[in-house]
Amino acid sequence: MSNIDMSKPKGDLPYGTLDLLVLKTLDTMGALHGYSIARRIEQMSGNLRLSQGSIYPALMRLEQQGWISPKWGVSETHRKVKFYSLTRAGAKQLHVEVANWEQAAALVARILDAKA
Repeated sequence: MSNIDMSKPKGDLPYGTLDLLVLKTLDTMGALHGYSIARRIEQMSGNLRLSQGSIYPALMRLEQQGWISPKWGVSETHRKVKFYSLTRAGAKQLHVEVANWEQAAALVARILDAKA
């Protein structure tokens, strides 16, 4: 009998990863609105699909932390939307998040590569 959980979709992100991806996307691309942020992350991932129910709570959370800043503007489809930018505090937090991610990934890699 297998203990593999087949109910988890293949494109799920580990908890907390979406915030890192949003910060990095804004750092790389500059100010974007929520839909564009989600599409860029999907494009770069290859198989991840982000819903409005995940991207917008993440944007609100990052805004409340002071790591991104919204500004109203007009999208390429002439709709009024919020464009999000990385703040100075957000840029600092991005470095912290990247370091934490690299440390966690190295730990997991060591354990996975360990011989009995």
